[in-house]
Amino acid sequence: MTYAPEPSRPVRSWVRSSPGTHAWLLIILVTSLVIQFSSEGLEHYLLHRNSSNLHELNKHPGQALLLSAFWIENPGSLPLYIVLFEFFHARVERWLGTLRWMLIVATAHIAATLISQKVVLTRIENHDASRRMMHVVDIGVSYGLAASAGVLTYLVPGHWKWLYAAVVVAFFGLPLATGGTFTDLGHAIALAIGFACWPLTRGRRAREAGASAYEK
Repeated sequence: MTYAPEPSRPVRSWVRSSPGTHAWLLIILVTSLVIQFSSEGLEHYLLHRNSSNLHELNKHPGQALLLSAFWIENPGSLPLYIVLFEFFHARVERWLGTLRWMLIVATAHIAATLISQKVVLTRIENHDASRRMMHVVDIGVSYGLAASAGVLTYLVPGHWKWLYAAVVVAFFGLPLATGGTFTDLGHAIALAIGFACWPLTRGRRAREAGASAYEK
């Protein structure tokens, strides 16, 4: 279903056009408030219990993969995430539809998490990393954002898409190329998945163009 913006209620129309993004933001707001007002001990427990690290993936993989997408480690960064969600997720969801957007984000989050944690496990087995890495806090929404940033390339008009693509590749790729962490590897994987989702964008530009014309 395509939501047509209502000129008299732009905020309501924007939220209705990307319900998944804003439902996700609402949950993150709640979990961030929980972290903000928790004791240090409870905060430590919640962050580790909802991580998708090796320990939690081994105990309950499905729950770890799901819940880790609804927490951020630093509640003070919530305003930044709101801006990023509106710029990337909301636009992609509005353009492709909620189901396609969810498919892209979920695929990127799961694949980036599993592959990056597999690399961590291999390093531990090869004695290149401490076994404490099995319990590292691994939560957040950045893998999904990287995927949305990648697929958004195909919405950028004309030759500007190449400049945009170069910027996002540099942003996510340079940390990895200069000795990054497993999280940087996960970002690169998620971005690549976003780029690879080009087939899901075919025939969708007309929808966005029509919505933009309506807004004007």
